[in-house]
Amino acid sequence: MNDPLFQLDGRVVAVTGGLGQLGRQFTQTLLDRGARVAILDKRAGAVEPPEFQNASGENLLILHADILQRASLEHALALIEDRWETPNGLINNAALDSPPNSPVEENGPFETYPESSWDQVMAVNAKGVFLCCQVIGGAMAKAGRGSIVNVCSIYGLVSPDQRIYAYRETDKGPFFKPVAYSASKSSLLNLTRYLATYWAPRGVRVNCVTFGGVFNRQDEEFLKGYTARVPLGRMAREDEYNGVIVFLTSDASSYMTGSNVVLDGGWTAW
Repeated sequence: MNDPLFQLDGRVVAVTGGLGQLGRQFTQTLLDRGARVAILDKRAGAVEPPEFQNASGENLLILHADILQRASLEHALALIEDRWETPNGLINNAALDSPPNSPVEENGPFETYPESSWDQVMAVNAKGVFLCCQVIGGAMAKAGRGSIVNVCSIYGLVSPDQRIYAYRETDKGPFFKPVAYSASKSSLLNLTRYLATYWAPRGVRVNCVTFGGVFNRQDEEFLKGYTARVPLGRMAREDEYNGVIVFLTSDASSYMTGSNVVLDGGWTAW
């Protein structure tokens, strides 16, 4: 793409959870548009990083950072500023959902959902974004420019359709998509609005993106139930959210703040 409206030449963008499925996509897309990208990921150093095209020490920095620890984020910010400058963009992509091997009680009835599971998911998905905005967003506000993108989910807008998960019922009881993920993602919508109005006078735009499910070799029963609920009839490819990230971090969205962009194949239209 040669359109200067969507170019990010020289801009510094921090991506939390940049070693994950979508984080890798966002990182590569930003690099392709000329950005300098700092990945903040707790797994850095513990897993083999993916190979990114057009990446070098001049435009890619992979940092170990715990988004639940202010000191860790402050250290990462200092390294970014020492290498380049205060970030122009922040993609709050890191998140936690119930893993496939989660204990039975975590996917059981709401009435017995474990407090510890609630605390863990809310900490990563809500507090982690809060701290990243405080530390990195605060530095951006001090610099007088920047764009923050908070990654939400359709389950932050509407309730999970529990019928999709009914096939996972066992002799130990029914299976439910847990509450904490929905509650945590919903919280980002108003955090986005709050910060958009709070930082508007200081040149920092804050927007939210709401994504539908991404194909990642899910089992056939889930795919059948999920895609039946999507007007476009399929889950998203992992590359189909890249465009909105470029849009929101570039000058193409210079008059946009406090908004929520929904990309869900039509899920929330029904």
